[in-house]
Amino acid sequence: MTALRIALRYLFSRKKHNAVNVISWISVAGVAVATAAIVCVLSVFNGFSNLAFSRLSEVDPDIKIVPVSGKTFANGDSLAVALTALPEFELAVPVIEERALAIYGGRQLPVTIKGVPDNYSRISNITNTVIDGELLDSTEYYPCATLSVGVALSLNARPDYYELLSIYAPRRVGRVNAANPMNAFRGDSLIVSGVYEVEQNEYDADKVIVPISTAKKILDYTDESTGIELKLATGVSEKQGLFAAQRVVGETAAVQTRLMQQAESFRMISVEKWITFLMLAFILVIASFNVISIMSMLIIEKKDNIATFSALGATSAMIRRVFVYEGWLISLLGGAVGLILGVALCLVQQHWGLIKLGGDPSHLSVSVYPVQLQLGDLAAVAMIVAVTGLFIGLIAGGMVKPGKQLLRNED
Repeated sequence: MTALRIALRYLFSRKKHNAVNVISWISVAGVAVATAAIVCVLSVFNGFSNLAFSRLSEVDPDIKIVPVSGKTFANGDSLAVALTALPEFELAVPVIEERALAIYGGRQLPVTIKGVPDNYSRISNITNTVIDGELLDSTEYYPCATLSVGVALSLNARPDYYELLSIYAPRRVGRVNAANPMNAFRGDSLIVSGVYEVEQNEYDADKVIVPISTAKKILDYTDESTGIELKLATGVSEKQGLFAAQRVVGETAAVQTRLMQQAESFRMISVEKWITFLMLAFILVIASFNVISIMSMLIIEKKDNIATFSALGATSAMIRRVFVYEGWLISLLGGAVGLILGVALCLVQQHWGLIKLGGDPSHLSVSVYPVQLQLGDLAAVAMIVAVTGLFIGLIAGGMVKPGKQLLRNED
């Protein structure tokens, strides 16, 4: 502890040469700025991740069940009934998703159709994302389709009752007549009743929501479905619902929470976040190496003290520990200032949104940079500052040559 007390005294005491004081605080500032930058960047990634999750939750079900192998459940309707009977779920519905060809007003576009039952609005909040028209299952004479904004723009389609949307898919069963190629497809015509926008490319690019009866007709399905979507009962957690559904489906299907349904997207955000963290951490290490130059100047300035410590019986190890602690404390001081500064900047941005996103605000889902602080990120930043500071301190300690050699140099 004696070595630590001496190091603390060196840290805050005024140096003989003013240049050493100035360069010392510049080194602390460099570490602080690099640390604050890491905190801010990681918090921005967290903010965008939470923003994406909040947008996805508008259309994703609480729990989704998909086949482990193959594309469909052979008994999707009856499985949905069995899951609805469980107390953990308010409702379970079968859905069908498949690729198809959409034709509207002479324009064609490959799309992904999603067949849903007429009570689908109880499972998903997709009605909140409809920007034109409304989500309808069918009219008196025709089934209805709700288009994603990307499909609506590509086909130049909007809700009306005068132009029909045609959906075609390859015939799954039966024989194909080569003399009549159109016989190889099954299709149906629908009224465009609405357009929705989730502000996520995966949902907005090529999705068309149709009645499940229409999807079954086009795809030659009877009791099959490509997935089961479930809404949790009030007060039931995702974990409880996950276990309850898994008990029913066994090993034949995969049960997914909202986050698991978009695991690939969030994995990419996480990878980008931590790659950025490593790049900024490298900058922090470079900034920390400025401390070595300060320590070399400090060792030269304190050579009289080193000689005095040696004469008083201090061991070489103790004298080295003084400068190990000194280098470490300089880095820790810069890191602490940087953490406080980074947290303060993030809190200011979080509450007042001072930094705006570029572009027309009317075309953006959020006009300011979203940020969210996470204790895990702060702990990771603090750890890398501490480890880097310790490494710098060890290098500084190795530069000290206490003992008789210094005394001879003084003579």
